[in-house]
Amino acid sequence: MTAMTGFLRDLLDQVRAGDTYGQLSRFSDEQMLAPFVVTKEQRRAIPATCDLEAATEARLRSFYQAVAAAVEKATGAFSTTILDLNHEGFGRAIVFAGRLVVIDNALRDVQRFGFDSLDALAARGESLVIGATKIIDQYHGVAHDDA
Repeated sequence: MTAMTGFLRDLLDQVRAGDTYGQLSRFSDEQMLAPFVVTKEQRRAIPATCDLEAATEARLRSFYQAVAAAVEKATGAFSTTILDLNHEGFGRAIVFAGRLVVIDNALRDVQRFGFDSLDALAARGESLVIGATKIIDQYHGVAHDDA
């Protein structure tokens, strides 16, 4: 089992923060992250032409919010996300640090959003955080609104 540290901890924090009524408090960390694991067979079974489910959109939003939170912790630059999706599962995820765009991902077939394993989930999140951190280091003044 993957340790719930680093990006996975940030993701858990985001998922739990969205639970305004405390309904998820009875679930373990592994149970909370289980919906993010979608096998290739499960992804194939989800039609690409169906409307985007609210639960899937919430998972995607939590993922990018966790990336932004991890970037902010790593750099000290205030970070936020914009998620723009249509009902068919196409759109864009943008993460800003200050006035700097540090992640700009085109999204498609979001109905099938998920990872093969928790390790893959953690690796993708960490990869995005590392990439964003490098951009912030390069353009420090813009990310920290010093310019």
